[in-house]
Amino acid sequence: MPDPNGFLRYGRQLPARRPVPVRLMDYREVYPEASDQLIQQQATRCMDCGIPFCHEGCPLGNRIPDWNDLVRTGNWASAIESLHATNNFPEFTGRLCPAPCEGACVLGIADDPVTIKQVEVEIINRAFEKGYVTPQVPATKSGKRVAVVGSGPAGLAAAQQLARAGHDVTVLERDDRIGGLLRYGIPDFKLEKEHIDRRMAQMEAEGVVFRTGVNVGVDLSAADIKADYDAVVLAAGALTGRDTPETPGRTLKGVHLAMDHLVPANRVVAGLQDSTPIDAAGKSVVIIGGGDTAADCLGVAHRQGATAVYQLDIYPEPPAKRAGIRDPWPTWPYVLRNYPAHEEGGVREFAVAVQEFVDDGTGQVKGVRIAEVEVTKVDGRRVMTVKPGSERELPADLVLLAIGFEGTERQPLLEQFGIERNARGAIDANAGWQTASEGVFVAGDMHRGASLIVWAIAEGRAAAAAVHSYLGAPGELPAPVGSAAQSLSV
Repeated sequence: MPDPNGFLRYGRQLPARRPVPVRLMDYREVYPEASDQLIQQQATRCMDCGIPFCHEGCPLGNRIPDWNDLVRTGNWASAIESLHATNNFPEFTGRLCPAPCEGACVLGIADDPVTIKQVEVEIINRAFEKGYVTPQVPATKSGKRVAVVGSGPAGLAAAQQLARAGHDVTVLERDDRIGGLLRYGIPDFKLEKEHIDRRMAQMEAEGVVFRTGVNVGVDLSAADIKADYDAVVLAAGALTGRDTPETPGRTLKGVHLAMDHLVPANRVVAGLQDSTPIDAAGKSVVIIGGGDTAADCLGVAHRQGATAVYQLDIYPEPPAKRAGIRDPWPTWPYVLRNYPAHEEGGVREFAVAVQEFVDDGTGQVKGVRIAEVEVTKVDGRRVMTVKPGSERELPADLVLLAIGFEGTERQPLLEQFGIERNARGAIDANAGWQTASEGVFVAGDMHRGASLIVWAIAEGRAAAAAVHSYLGAPGELPAPVGSAAQSLSV
């Protein structure tokens, strides 16, 4: 029975972030571990609603009120058991997910929502510390072999579920380390890589085989994979960055896609290379984009020693709180989202768009010419109107394009499997998560386009359940029961 007065006795509170001057000296995570007292108080705010809308807000259908109450009473062992029942990797979602569950929290109607995401990450932190996370080795083997292409959250979730069901699972990754964007796209100040490594150790103990440096379609053909495996799960992400080739000056030196900046920066932090070819040190940096990737570039630029950073967003500044008529509870609110990187410095510009990348005369960018804009929708399409006389120039030695992704890459494996990208650059699947190629399934961003990590894990679990059924193995694998179950494109 929850505490009926918990939300009255305690207000919403997150642990204090590491001081800005201290954290800018390294790439360690921004949040220190919270005290038991703070997290138990925050879990006590959960009302265990008769209809818990947080379940619907979470694509995984996490049993949030259940593990909140277990944390409230200090039962950490049962809390992680309840959390792991629906989420393979709460150490990832608890750090990286924007928490749509909190947007659907009933308490959020008239008060601040429960700190669901923070409670989640503290559950898994303590589970690892206390030894509650152990390999789940299957009692019997099915004799079936499954290849998973890609080792991001979708691929890892599918691999773990299938291995626990007794299948022989091999994860094929073209990079030199496992993790996909978790490894090389997300800076360490958001996710230190030890969290990936210790989960990999658990999965290896469960029988998952990891093979790095394998570019499927180049190093290993689709025909070979189909010959060697009974089923294939494609989870190679949506890594084609959105570009602006029509903008004058786009080909100037110093103008780069965001991932071209983040990947080598992560490799330097990991000790895999000594320096990065795209360094913000001593430079005036302009970041184009207003989402997670832009904030990641912002934090990295600060740590590299940028002298000034501007972040540009074509949309007007969102309101600080939910606007009830526009996006009523429990929909995901359109509000201003401040990331820890924003308190570290930089200038945010809203309702502006780049008109030109300015040449210094040698082919190197020296600035960006921007203008105030108004964005409207006409027949479902975005139309941008420039405000006359509003143009001005910002200094820029380095420009980073963080304006989203256009879908999965055009790569040989698709042609070899006989699969085509749809109009969104994604791969279609039928109601059983199977592509146009027999025995080949798809999950995560490769299927739905660039999206949230929680969706990737949900789709990986759902695809694993479909593969298990396809292979004719006994029993059923658990799959998401909420909105993820209806996320198929047929």
